[in-house]
Amino acid sequence: MNKIKVLFFVFIGVSVLDIIGIIFKIPILIQVFKPLILLSLLVLYAVSVLKLNKLYVFALIFSFFGDVFLMFSGELYFIIGLVSFLIAHLLFIKIVINQIQKQPISKVIISIIPFLVLFLGLILFLKNSLSDLLIPVIIYGLTICTFGTVSLINYLSTKSKKSLLMLVGAIVFISSDSVLAINKFYNSSHLLEIIIMITYVLAQYLIFRSMVYEYKTKR
Repeated sequence: MNKIKVLFFVFIGVSVLDIIGIIFKIPILIQVFKPLILLSLLVLYAVSVLKLNKLYVFALIFSFFGDVFLMFSGELYFIIGLVSFLIAHLLFIKIVINQIQKQPISKVIISIIPFLVLFLGLILFLKNSLSDLLIPVIIYGLTICTFGTVSLINYLSTKSKKSLLMLVGAIVFISSDSVLAINKFYNSSHLLEIIIMITYVLAQYLIFRSMVYEYKTKR
């Protein structure tokens, strides 16, 4: 078994153990293995490509910090975690924008509409529960929807597997964050906590697959 396969199974293993910790409410599993999810994915990425994309490396690092801060309770930790993921999403957006060629305005509008509708619907649904966090959540929501929008623009222009993986990863990430917002601000549920983590891990892995796709096709 080569190094990449070993590290892939490490990533799957720590992800599964963290999810088991959430399912059965075992704090020690969550505390130990949640921080290892992004660290193992970062190492897997490092050994999967010949040249690192520095933007993606920093996106993984900020995602790691987001995971760590969101493990703690309290509004301050939530804000710091939110900012960490905000920076990660801005880096994801920059990565995708670097791949986009000039597109007609019609494709841009078509790409904006579904994510704008989702954003407005979620904000209207949660606005009475957000209180002082309304503005930070609006900024974060606009950012993740921008990630989805640019990913859709890129896919519509290329129709490649690489861009499809990034688009699906962005959609799953948005879904995960939307469920997280509903769970935190509207109706807390143990089932939603499990869904949040499963979709988050899947989203990060799909984005990873997109980032290594060109390299894998050239091997």
